Amino acid sequence: MSAIEARSLTKTYLGGDGAPILVLDAVDMTVERGEMVAVIGASGAGKSTLLHLLGALDRPNGGEISIAGQRLSSLDDDALSALRNRTVGFVFQFHHLLREFTALENVMMPLRISGMDDARARARAFGLLERVGLSGRTGHRPSELSGGEQQRTAVARALATDPAVLLADEPSGNLDHMNSERLHELFSELSRELEVAMVVVTHNRALAARADRILQLEDARLMQIELPEVVA
Repeated sequence: MSAIEARSLTKTYLGGDGAPILVLDAVDMTVERGEMVAVIGASGAGKSTLLHLLGALDRPNGGEISIAGQRLSSLDDDALSALRNRTVGFVFQFHHLLREFTALENVMMPLRISGMDDARARARAFGLLERVGLSGRTGHRPSELSGGEQQRTAVARALATDPAVLLADEPSGNLDHMNSERLHELFSELSRELEVAMVVVTHNRALAARADRILQLEDARLMQIELPEVVA
């Protein structure tokens, strides 16, 4: 059973003139646990739209998505929200950490929301922060962390509930070269070690090169690209 299965996904929006704009046209996509897939394409091609559909943040106009064997079309909004919170982790370009809480408390947040007791949540959060190289920064608030440290905290938070799927939208887009490289290496390691299915939308060719597969979204269709075509 694949972690992500998308079949014939179609998504349209209404343009300013009221005419429909086709963003995704019968897109198929499968991602296994432990696999990292990069999605590349021009700005406005629909990469973030695809990610939102895969993460159950939006619904397609047509087609079907299954996450960890669960068909999303069969779920009402409450069940969809519960599945998303339990099964999908998100990392965005901007970390969206809660500034009044420490790194440890930020990572604990989804665990406490899910009902885990404080001691277990604290131990789980500390272990994840240690894994992303922040064991010495657990008591620091976001304003006391560098940009790279904030984003690694966001990665730890996204992994807190042990999701089957991790979706990242331009995760290194706001980082300098050194911190980008460190984050890229972390993604590659985590996908395999934690057996999480990872889909990363990126303009960064170095990050795309670390993926097991690279898919290009162009003219509303998704196609696989060979590595030499992406890496100079």
